[in-house]
Amino acid sequence: MKKITAFILTASLVLGFASCGNDNKTTTQNYGSTAQSETTTESLIDTPRVIESTVVDDENLSFQKSKMIITGAADPATLSGFAPLEKVSYNISDPHNSSGLSTVKKSHSHGPASGGTAHHTVVAFQKEFDKYGALTLDTSGEKVLYLTFDCGYEYENLTSKVLDVLKEKGVTATFFCTLDHIKKETDLIARMIKEGHIVGNHSTTHPSFATIDRTKMAKEIEQTENYLREKFGYAAKYFRFPAGEYNESALELVKSLGYMSVFWSVAYDDWATDNVRGKDYAIEKVMSRLHPGAVILLHSVSKDNAAALAEIIDKARAEGYRFESIMNYE
Repeated sequence: MKKITAFILTASLVLGFASCGNDNKTTTQNYGSTAQSETTTESLIDTPRVIESTVVDDENLSFQKSKMIITGAADPATLSGFAPLEKVSYNISDPHNSSGLSTVKKSHSHGPASGGTAHHTVVAFQKEFDKYGALTLDTSGEKVLYLTFDCGYEYENLTSKVLDVLKEKGVTATFFCTLDHIKKETDLIARMIKEGHIVGNHSTTHPSFATIDRTKMAKEIEQTENYLREKFGYAAKYFRFPAGEYNESALELVKSLGYMSVFWSVAYDDWATDNVRGKDYAIEKVMSRLHPGAVILLHSVSKDNAAALAEIIDKARAEGYRFESIMNYE
């Protein structure tokens, strides 16, 4: 059984740095091979520090859910409440795709659910994704929903309104954020972290991962992760492909970095800020497409979504669904 081991820093026992601006300590991680190493460029101070490992099994690609969120030591003086983490440097074992994985561009689009049943294209996607530990549908049969948002920029303070609703309803969501959004909205990102939501990786510049090479893919993920590590003492090993565009090589690359690719099985055209159709439209679109194990994709720039979210949550619960964090997916 071949295994890929990714070294991570545990939440409560990890060494925190003295300041966010420390650029001298870098952790080197070699993924995509069975041999792993961790080195630092200078010795650490005598503060207790525990390094554990997350194992991704090449045969069943199971992820240890308790290891998918990485935080620094508690530090109330920081914006997020966590001390900075060491940076990572991803060195991939097959930068030129010598193994011949397909580079044919694919776009994640599928038919809508009907009658509480996922569309057959979604089921087919999940069978394809199983090989790479990716998620678009929880096939357990349980009436569980995973709420996710894509965030590339902020519009009329709508993300704050979404967070208010989630807090009121006790729902944990995942926000897939680009680096530009993270840099511009530090208070918002810190709030997400403090309130227990997942801040997922949505790349640095939002390129199509079906058109860039594997080294560029790794850098796109690495730069966003390192900013979160340095400025927020936080990293989450969940990734969403920009525009849902990918290929087989990209799926394998993301998995090799210890990340889970997260797609979706419920979505609608909610990303255009000038296309406001009212909360009832959003409620109808989402509710009509729900099914057990659904991963819901919404955009936080939608006025309709912000207005409809509380009612969507209430109606889904009334139908017997429960909302779970992606971290609880098995």
